[in-house]
Amino acid sequence: MESHKFPNKKIASGKSVAQPESKVKKKIEHAGENSESIFDVIVLGVGSMGSSTCYYLAKQGVKVLGLEQFKIPHEFGSHAGQSRIIRKAYYEHSSYVPLLERAYKNWNELEDISGVPVYFKTGLFYFGKPDHPVIKGVHESANKYKIRVDSIPHSTFIVNYPQLNIPEDYEKLFEPDAGFIAPERAIRLYAEQAMLHGAVIKTKQPVLKWTKNKNEIRVKTSSGTYHAKKLIITAGPWASKMVPELANTLTVTRQAIAWVAPRKSKPFKLGTLPCWMIADETKPGVYYGFPILPVNKFNGPVGLKLAHHIAGPKTDPDNINRVPAKEDESNLVYILSKYFRDGYRNTREMKTCMYTNTPDENFILDFLPGYDNHVLIATGFSGHGFKFASVVGEIMSDLATKGSTSMPIDFLTARRFVK
Repeated sequence: MESHKFPNKKIASGKSVAQPESKVKKKIEHAGENSESIFDVIVLGVGSMGSSTCYYLAKQGVKVLGLEQFKIPHEFGSHAGQSRIIRKAYYEHSSYVPLLERAYKNWNELEDISGVPVYFKTGLFYFGKPDHPVIKGVHESANKYKIRVDSIPHSTFIVNYPQLNIPEDYEKLFEPDAGFIAPERAIRLYAEQAMLHGAVIKTKQPVLKWTKNKNEIRVKTSSGTYHAKKLIITAGPWASKMVPELANTLTVTRQAIAWVAPRKSKPFKLGTLPCWMIADETKPGVYYGFPILPVNKFNGPVGLKLAHHIAGPKTDPDNINRVPAKEDESNLVYILSKYFRDGYRNTREMKTCMYTNTPDENFILDFLPGYDNHVLIATGFSGHGFKFASVVGEIMSDLATKGSTSMPIDFLTARRFVK
């Protein structure tokens, strides 16, 4: 099964500030240079889902090889960007909540074993009219699974958060246990922990081809050929190129992210402003953002980070235009001007990433039909998947080693799209 050769371009990513992260990075870059070529499982793509999968496999004593076309982490795909929201009152589909409960537990485990924080509890605001699908979905998940979500009266809200200009007829919901995950940090830690348990992780190895012959998987890269019993594809936006059967199912889109300088910084700093989501009454999708993070503790640009969660223009991951467009910036400035007081002075930095969308915007976590349970796929995270990385790795490991998982993933089958 042929795949396109991966791009040879490079995008500089920010250096790690914390000493543990820089040590992890050095270990990853020099790992596995003289390893054997026969493994139990090969994982294609060592980003958010792949690094976690390598860890959970290696933890069970599985001989695992992780192959990454770039360095770890990188800014070519979907998992960079300093911060990613994590929340439980899932408006997209209440069936995700049990997976989120497990994800929280697993993120805490990663912190315990590494001694490095990755989850930051800031709380999260949801703003929108009561009949908006986002607000209705939050209530549905919260009520079904008894998740604490507080409704804040407008009179109380305007006193406590004068930097926000939320209309009186919008609901103001607050989920106290929500917050954000530091993605680059988490990926490095999972990769390091995987290697500490014996995993081999090779970077800068574009996959040229993979095939299944009877009970063997063969993967050819730019540097060699590797063999395994099982193959797990966690290739992000390149998944459809690795799996042609999904080429007509997965849509890759270009997304914009901005970091801006407010007119007044103090009201928007970590510890003062929670994470937030706004369901604007005139625009589709949902806008979301984060407080300003201190540069001495976090990688990436300095500023108030925000983005628009809606599928952007279709793109090819090997030929994406990474230059932010003026309309991307104006769209985000619009939301700041409408809902934030003194929230915008200028744009400090804009970046692009990619979504990998399924038709129903739900993930695919399953064996790939037609390969006798030798090939597994984790894809279609549609811009809301990173928070699940800690549980997706466990699920994919269970499927590869046991043939099943106790996690409720029946609504995420590949057979929705591939027979």
